Amino acid sequence: MEIILRKREGDSPFSFVFKDGDKVIIKSETYKAKKSALNGIESVKKNCQIDSRYEFKQAKNGKFFFNIKASNGQIVGTSGFFDTEEERQAAIEKLKKEAPNAPVKEEI
Repeated sequence: MEIILRKREGDSPFSFVFKDGDKVIIKSETYKAKKSALNGIESVKKNCQIDSRYEFKQAKNGKFFFNIKASNGQIVGTSGFFDTEEERQAAIEKLKKEAPNAPVKEEI
């Protein structure tokens, strides 16, 4: 697993993704400052370890996904879509295991 910190054009250019190979596990909102995005990464690393911080959802197309929330209830990451609840759970387990020590790669 690796974390990609991205910078694009616009008012809030920074964002990040937690990736497992080519699969995006978690994506962030956008941030105005790099420091805020880095804080978001740390928040995901911390909060992904706490079961009560997960919000399980199902999209209108039937796919499954989840949000990770910070202690204040704010969403700090949203997963990609999964075909089954089992695939979603496997991604969560991988995130719990690998996210805390995942390296951050900057694409800035």
